[in-house]
Amino acid sequence: MDDRFNVIVSAGSLRETDEHAVHFPHRWTPEGVSVRADFTGGHLLHLAAAGCVLNDLYREAAALGIELLGVRVSAAGGFDVESWRSTGLTYTVDVSSTAPAESIAHLIDIVDSVAEIPRAIRQGATVQRIS
Repeated sequence: MDDRFNVIVSAGSLRETDEHAVHFPHRWTPEGVSVRADFTGGHLLHLAAAGCVLNDLYREAAALGIELLGVRVSAAGGFDVESWRSTGLTYTVDVSSTAPAESIAHLIDIVDSVAEIPRAIRQGATVQRIS
């Protein structure tokens, strides 16, 4: 069984246009975002992290005056099949921009430290059914 639970979110010039991607409106880009993910809990957890990183890249780039032409965030991770505890999550970022490489690297570092969903996953949280 493939336990990697891979997802991809992309926008702008890196947005996927094939028939397997699902497209959503997006606050930061006129043509929206594309999503490639299976519909399982593991995929959706990773999608939340990847989507947060993509959104925060656009938000923080705007604050820094960096124009982003396109963004792609790929996230993957696994789960222990006995306990379904996460074995961790990794993500990669591809950015298309005319900004200098060091500015993009700085932007990605900022986003890695402020992105809310990855921060929450790193900290852990209780989950409780209330009804």
